[in-house]
Amino acid sequence: MKNPSFLTVCMNPSLQKTLGFSRLTQDAVNRTGMHRLDASGKGVNVSRVLTQLGKPNRHLTSLGGILRPLFLDLCAQDGLSVEWVESGSPIRFCYTLIQDADQSVTELVEESEPVTPGTEERLRLAYTGLLPAYQWVIISGTKAAGFSDALVPWMVRKAKEAGRQVILDLRGRDLINSLGYYPDIIKPNLLEFIETFAPELRAEVQEDRIRSPIQDLCRELGKHYQCGIVLTRGDRDIWFSESDRFAAYAVEALKPVNTTGSGDAFTAGLAAALGEGARLEAAVAEGARCGRLNAGLFKVGVIAAVPVRSGT
Repeated sequence: MKNPSFLTVCMNPSLQKTLGFSRLTQDAVNRTGMHRLDASGKGVNVSRVLTQLGKPNRHLTSLGGILRPLFLDLCAQDGLSVEWVESGSPIRFCYTLIQDADQSVTELVEESEPVTPGTEERLRLAYTGLLPAYQWVIISGTKAAGFSDALVPWMVRKAKEAGRQVILDLRGRDLINSLGYYPDIIKPNLLEFIETFAPELRAEVQEDRIRSPIQDLCRELGKHYQCGIVLTRGDRDIWFSESDRFAAYAVEALKPVNTTGSGDAFTAGLAAALGEGARLEAAVAEGARCGRLNAGLFKVGVIAAVPVRSGT
């Protein structure tokens, strides 16, 4: 398909405050003139990169509270098309603190407040209405409290029944409960994959010897659920599996600026390439390219530079 369209779904939106410091001092006042505020959440980041790649897409989420107009205005500034339903709960804030002195990127994440009764029904209705217009569905991130464990698997089932391609960047029960509906690609990072399917290996997540049991598990899951598996590992090789093949893609070294959202940029690049008919290895390469571009920029969830915006 020459230019496929994508429906991105995220049920935990956020406002992302990014602040840059030359050096942070504990137990002291730290001031900076380098800061920006952006609409975020994993699905928003995926949509923003898809938009920058020139891929038609629409983002589906739930929004509430007094900051909803600000969130939608920030999305509009990025050229994003957003379908939302009332959540009855305020949009959470997340913070990224970037320190030049040691090139550290620290994320502070607020847990969301529960959505109000009726939100899930409204979201299901909106999803059903949007689904026919899109060839690919990308579901990313954890869902806010108040949504049932049946929601994400239902979305996967509806998409597959409609003949859509599905990519899941999920973990835990949402991922496990969705596998029986045969998503096309699952793309957690390695730690999320281990915590979901092999928690006994968590202590070895940074060890090279973990490759063998992960390879066996990927082959088993891929064969049983007929899906491709892609495991990002930060600045280390990306592991991917399809059919009986398990391989690694070397990640190019980079001095990062802000790694927040790089996994979402990877998902967007991966999806865009797959939508154009690329094989999985080539799609992983495009995902890695997008993730690397994001890591070299200040703003979260982008592959092209934008001005640092002070104030709001």
